[in-house]
Amino acid sequence: MTSGQIKKQVGRLDAYIGVIDVALLSVIRRWHFREGMPIREITRRTGLSRNTVRKYLASGVVEPRYPNRKSPSKLDDYELTLTSWLFRESRRHRKQRKTVRQLHSDLVQLGYTGSYDRVAAFARAWRQEQQDAKKTAAKNTFVPLAFSPGEAFQFDWSEDYATINGVNTKLQVAHFKLSNSRAFFLRAYLLQSHEMLFDAHYHAFQAFGGVPERGIYDNMKTAVDKVRRGKQRDVNKRFAAMVSHYLFEAEFCNPAAGWEKGQIEKNVLDARRRVWQGAASFKTLADLNQWLKQRCVELWRKLPHPEDKRRTIGDYWQAERGCLMEVPAAFDGFVEFNKRVSSTCLIAHEHNRYSVPASFANRPVSLRVYADRLVVVAEANVVAVHERVFTRDHSTSGRTVYDWRHYLSVVQRKPGALRNGAPFNELPDSFRQLQAKLLKYPGGDREMVDVLALVLLHNEHLVEQAIAEALKVERPSKQHVLNCLSRLSDEPRPQPSLPPPALKLVTEPVADTHRYDRLRRSKP
Repeated sequence: MTSGQIKKQVGRLDAYIGVIDVALLSVIRRWHFREGMPIREITRRTGLSRNTVRKYLASGVVEPRYPNRKSPSKLDDYELTLTSWLFRESRRHRKQRKTVRQLHSDLVQLGYTGSYDRVAAFARAWRQEQQDAKKTAAKNTFVPLAFSPGEAFQFDWSEDYATINGVNTKLQVAHFKLSNSRAFFLRAYLLQSHEMLFDAHYHAFQAFGGVPERGIYDNMKTAVDKVRRGKQRDVNKRFAAMVSHYLFEAEFCNPAAGWEKGQIEKNVLDARRRVWQGAASFKTLADLNQWLKQRCVELWRKLPHPEDKRRTIGDYWQAERGCLMEVPAAFDGFVEFNKRVSSTCLIAHEHNRYSVPASFANRPVSLRVYADRLVVVAEANVVAVHERVFTRDHSTSGRTVYDWRHYLSVVQRKPGALRNGAPFNELPDSFRQLQAKLLKYPGGDREMVDVLALVLLHNEHLVEQAIAEALKVERPSKQHVLNCLSRLSDEPRPQPSLPPPALKLVTEPVADTHRYDRLRRSKP
């Protein structure tokens, strides 16, 4: 660099308030340390003061920078107060801490006139200083996890939508994922209740072909009654019974620590893209679950394993399957409620009503709720079983599920109730045709009640066949039905038994009636 170029460079430095650029500093360092030029000569050539040249040569700085300047701020008078508040809030529980915007509002009440952004920047810098002082890892930094085959699975719920019977329905989807092979399974329900959780585990273990050693869960209410210090949990009794039945160990994450089961958390997001987007419409929830199972198996064969792109998830699942325990019989996963049967032979559950045999009217019974059915138990016997129905619109009175057989003992005493009885609107077509004909004549309701009572003594299918036969005559009656039922109930005559070939006669005996005369003459 010539002396003229140096003077131009120095002229440009007038605006930099004591800071020289990298090029000039490089020339100064080369003149002094390589060529041995004294500082006096350097100052003569550059026009810089001796102190400036001496400062840069002594500091060893290669890239000169402006010093950090602290501009005056309206927050300066409140820094100590804000620092004490931030320290106080850091000691509180996460859900009880004040936000930075709330702290800004408190400062305004003390006379602070600055902006919220300045307070937020100060809070961010303070938190970073605290983390650096503690030498702790920053947020969103995690340790990779590794699992051996058959060691663990992860579980979580999600909310998704699907079209069922023409209605866009909100679903509660149970997600399972084997931690080693990454094989996953989805099953949809309408609720996140205990019976749904129990049913989902059985179907997942069936799909995986076995039971792993551990299950990793968050602190869901269907599994944990109370979260205590550390890893201590008050586990729900029914959930603990299911865990004991399937012989695996349940492990619960720390609160608000979803990264401890990050595989299933990611699976929830992936499923929305791979499974739910573009899903077809389904007639029933059972059809949807059948499709979900098939779709999961298809994706196992298609998707590569995240740690080995050369093999698919299905390949790893085949290897892990041998490390899983054989699936036992399904856990009897019901939730039991005590109910009292009304005078109309009904019990209520989830805004719906279900019929019970009339002999238990106005009496307490036990209701066992399963994922797909309701079982009524009384006196240690199952007295009624209904398919479970769900009502999402709570503004209506719900649905009433009848079984007309439960009301037969009532209409035997009150045959007139048969004419407009709501439970008898669900009679089979042949029964309704016979009822329409019998009610045209006096005493027809009594005859129809006697015909309905036949299902208590005979097979209902045979009674229906007998009614169909009786409807072929012009004026059917109870007697016609009884006669047809008798013919259908008669067992066919057995075929004559034939002797086995080993006992077949070779020489058949010849009848000899004269032997009786010989016996008479031989008497004294």
